[in-house]
Amino acid sequence: MGRNSRKIEILTAASKVVSEKGIFNLTLEAAAVEAGISKGGLLYHFPSKEALVEGMVEHLTNNYREKIEYNADIDPEERGQWLRAYINVTFNQTYQNKDMNAGLLAAKAVNSNLLDPMRELYTDWQSEIENDGLDPVKATIIRLAVDGIWLSELFDIHHIEESKKENIYKALIDWANE
Repeated sequence: MGRNSRKIEILTAASKVVSEKGIFNLTLEAAAVEAGISKGGLLYHFPSKEALVEGMVEHLTNNYREKIEYNADIDPEERGQWLRAYINVTFNQTYQNKDMNAGLLAAKAVNSNLLDPMRELYTDWQSEIENDGLDPVKATIIRLAVDGIWLSELFDIHHIEESKKENIYKALIDWANE
């Protein structure tokens, strides 16, 4: 097994701990047990809890960045391509293991500076969205609506039924095409 796949297994395990047991139950020991490795094996890849959480955020950030850039690049209609890519990825192509989003919660609890890669990414995306050929205020409102749905589900506050969520997705895409 490659080093990278082992790291991803550890990150996935840590995210599962946060998602199922809560942020404050994320320890190196708990992540190692969930990953099925020794604590020493975990420490080889992530020498501290902060490094583990930083890895979680970086992995999630890189995944979202790649998907949104790819979707924007393949969109044949240049006007609104970043906003459509953002909507599409957030609704339909989120990280395959939704527990990985829990890394953001862990980062906020451990050291909010660990969220800097995500902050930088959002700054870049917001700039792309505002310069996407659409009204920047309308584009921002659409992005915020998408974020609201995503965060509502991340915090397990409210999950919209699938048919309604699909209708919302279609409406947001339609607005991004206006």
